[in-house]
Amino acid sequence: MVERPETPFLPRQVSIDGYSDRFFHFAGMSHAGSITALPSGVRPWRPERFADLGADDLAVIVAEGGAVELLLIGTGRDPAHLKEPLKQVLRDAGIRFELMPTPAAASTYNVLLDEGRRVGAALIAV
Repeated sequence: MVERPETPFLPRQVSIDGYSDRFFHFAGMSHAGSITALPSGVRPWRPERFADLGADDLAVIVAEGGAVELLLIGTGRDPAHLKEPLKQVLRDAGIRFELMPTPAAASTYNVLLDEGRRVGAALIAV
């Protein structure tokens, strides 16, 4: 059994209601800093900037197993590229992924979640 690195704020998947400078809003709550929104729930996420992202930060996502078909990675304000070792971690777990600025990732996540897709989001705060 894989341990989940952070206790979820909310132990279910919900849409992202909005975001503001350094904050995400969801289910009547808000959080300063980055988050993951996964089938197991919404939880804080360590990276403050995309450049801080490491393989250990992907553990909570990989722990979801087959529950996530597509992961949307919000890169902050600007587009970015994932380093090959991090891509391989996700590929080895069978997780497809798309990178885009966080506002676009949050919006796309909401649309796909509303469609009933097995989607997750890892969002760097803007």
